[in-house]
Amino acid sequence: MSATTSLARDGCGDAPPLQGVLQAAFADLSPVALRDHLCRRPRGHYFAVVDPDETDAGRIEALMDHRFGFLGETYRLEAGFDWRHNPSEDIEWHILLHKFYYAVGLGQRFEATGAKRYLQRWLTLTDAWIAQGIPPGFIASDVTGRRVQNWVYASHYFFRPHARAQIPPGFVARFLRSLHEQVAYLCEHLHPARNHRTLELYAIFLAALAFPELGRSRSWRDFALGEIARNMRQDLLPDGVHCELSTDYHHIVLRNYLCVRRLAQINDIPMPQGTDRALERALGFSMHIHRPDGVVPALSDGDARGFLDLLAQGAGLYGREDMAYVASLGTTGQAPRRRCAAFHDAGYYILRSGWGGPADPYRDARYLVFDCGPLGAGNHGHLDLLNIEVAAFGRPLIVDPGRYTYKESGETNWRVRFRATASHNTVQVDGKDQTAYRPGKRKYRIKGPAPEHRLLAFISEPGFDLLAGRAQSHEYDALHERYLQFIEGEYWLCWDRLRAQRPHRYDLRFHLSDRAQGRTTVLGGAGGHRVLSPNLLLISPLASSPRPGLEEGFVSCRYGEKREAPVVRYSCRARDTVFATLIHPYRGTPPRLVVGAAAVRPATDGSVTGIPPALTVRHQAGAIEDLCFVAPGLAEGPWRIGERMVLRGAYLYLRRGPDGRVRRRVLSPGGVLTEDGRVIARA
Repeated sequence: MSATTSLARDGCGDAPPLQGVLQAAFADLSPVALRDHLCRRPRGHYFAVVDPDETDAGRIEALMDHRFGFLGETYRLEAGFDWRHNPSEDIEWHILLHKFYYAVGLGQRFEATGAKRYLQRWLTLTDAWIAQGIPPGFIASDVTGRRVQNWVYASHYFFRPHARAQIPPGFVARFLRSLHEQVAYLCEHLHPARNHRTLELYAIFLAALAFPELGRSRSWRDFALGEIARNMRQDLLPDGVHCELSTDYHHIVLRNYLCVRRLAQINDIPMPQGTDRALERALGFSMHIHRPDGVVPALSDGDARGFLDLLAQGAGLYGREDMAYVASLGTTGQAPRRRCAAFHDAGYYILRSGWGGPADPYRDARYLVFDCGPLGAGNHGHLDLLNIEVAAFGRPLIVDPGRYTYKESGETNWRVRFRATASHNTVQVDGKDQTAYRPGKRKYRIKGPAPEHRLLAFISEPGFDLLAGRAQSHEYDALHERYLQFIEGEYWLCWDRLRAQRPHRYDLRFHLSDRAQGRTTVLGGAGGHRVLSPNLLLISPLASSPRPGLEEGFVSCRYGEKREAPVVRYSCRARDTVFATLIHPYRGTPPRLVVGAAAVRPATDGSVTGIPPALTVRHQAGAIEDLCFVAPGLAEGPWRIGERMVLRGAYLYLRRGPDGRVRRRVLSPGGVLTEDGRVIARA
């Protein structure tokens, strides 16, 4: 029996029996009475969650014309199409077809316009899926979970009094039986861990609360809630970050957790002990990882998009003024107490110039995220240890290019390319990835141990921040250390120190945003090589620094979409070397800077090699000069800087005014700086 035939009948004679599906009080209702009950009952015990990308009006109108568009590919699927057939080479396209996000979009359009054609399209598509006897676990159980969620969300719009007469009673019975089968399947086929298990458990919890008429709703509710609490304990690291270490998946999981929390609240269901504390920690990471433009960087398999709505929910649930502040981009609430944040278990570190004020609007803040952590659980980690992303003045400037696709077919394996070390803002050695990443039976797989990582420093003081990390790959003997100094919330100095037993080719890359495409130039001069692009100036001042080149790159902010973007690359062949890069965002006019380098050597023992120089940065506009240095391995020295200075300490920042007097000094604890034997700065 086709779906069209099912809908054409009055629906009373072809309804499947519902004994064992519904509670006894509802199983014996006539199809008409059951439909009327669902359409007339209050809706306040559950809510719909809308994916704006998958439900925009243009996409829904195309669907009304049988055009299904996902991931940048559109196919016309006429009535009666085979749901088991994938017209795309990308399995993710077929997955989105079966997830039914568009059902929620149809519901939205129906509520907004009252047009019955949206209701009819929902009925036809849903009945067609049921009529073809698609197994509940077709493709994967997480697809089932997402479909259950979207079917329930859609019902929130369509099971309404004014739609009652347009819904065939038999459809309601078929819908409930299929929903029951899918939820029962999920209970028996949950993923063992991580984000898929979370969405499946939330789907069970949601269906149980949205349709308490289902015979097993109470047991499903209790089962799902207990397992969700266990999932939180297993999947959220002590610092609140999801164990897969994907910024996007962290928020997808967080959204599901928050939905459970909100459903429990409106239905007066107590949450298991410890869940609220875990949620607040997860929201804390979200609060800091959001860039000043309201977007989350696409670190390790994700899209670059915002989740400010989740922070707004967190603010309401927990009375957090700091979450309200970030959710509103600084217009309400109170700024977070910490300007910079460290998430040691995940290995994510965020430096920020501030949270906005009269002289420095919220969106203009300078922002950097540093990755000095493990690959993460599952298969989402990118080969990007010591990677950074930089944003300022409301725009991403140095970017993580994202993921683009999970598909590995075609002339170029884009999945492998976007995941590779070369596609991140770190140093690549001998053209290799940091971890062995080679073909498996069907797809590329991680074939070797992850690189060893170690945080060397996270220091945050007024006007000065220091981040340092170490990467040791098992693919080569070269050791990579990266030191980042953030000066006065204005610019970063980035030292990349490489040491090895034999010569290697080292490639330092900075991936710029697509806005820089065709607008980036490389300039030479006595002050070092300069790269100028919109709102970003890079300077490599060392005489030994290779001239940077520009190479082709791509940025993917959304799955299935990529845009051309330039990549700045510094290359050299050496055993030991140091790359020094000044990263200076600017609002309108590039700053006039003179950057110099002062050689550093041990003041007593000359055995240390590969010592990064001290850099001087003269700001011509105000005749201000900064002196910055960080010792290799943060060794305490003493260090001779140039011919006149000696530093006893591991790092130094000194700012002098036009008169030569020291305006700000930052030294490592116990540090002392002398010039011509006279103390000029002390910690």
